[in-house]
Amino acid sequence: MTGASLARPAPVTGENSPQISAEDFRSALARHAAGVVVVTARPDPGPAGLTATSFTSVSLDPPLVSFYVAQSSTTLPGLREASTFAVNVLGHDQSALAARFAARDVDRFAEPTRWSPGPAGEPLLDGAVAYLLCEWYATYAVGDHWLIVGRVTGIGLGEAEAPLLYHRGAFGRFHPHPS
Repeated sequence: MTGASLARPAPVTGENSPQISAEDFRSALARHAAGVVVVTARPDPGPAGLTATSFTSVSLDPPLVSFYVAQSSTTLPGLREASTFAVNVLGHDQSALAARFAARDVDRFAEPTRWSPGPAGEPLLDGAVAYLLCEWYATYAVGDHWLIVGRVTGIGLGEAEAPLLYHRGAFGRFHPHPS
């Protein structure tokens, strides 16, 4: 669509605006399978990390990725203290790790979590199918979340290739259809 502009539909507001409940919205979005990542950083005094299923690529040039974090997140302030972060793409057998990094009031980096430090100390989780080293690029307040955009500065590929998925409130595995 070279030279074409994208028309933006007018938002529906006021009396004609549909009333969508949070429960209906969650139920509809639960039907969308998403990959699972754990975002990690190494601020002082120690590592910080959280699970995200909103991860996506943004741009090839420059290489950008993004994810969303709730404004109520108690982990985001710690992540923001670090100048870099890592996106660990989890493998199909890492659902317990994803749940651990989604839990509150737990030392996410204690045993049984296994990791090693990246170039700037970013925790790189053992068994991840891939990791992306990122520097902060942009943050935007969007509704009740923050959109975090990172510029990818390094990539590592793990041995496993099957990703962990999140669908209808549960973790699962992708089963490719034979061609």
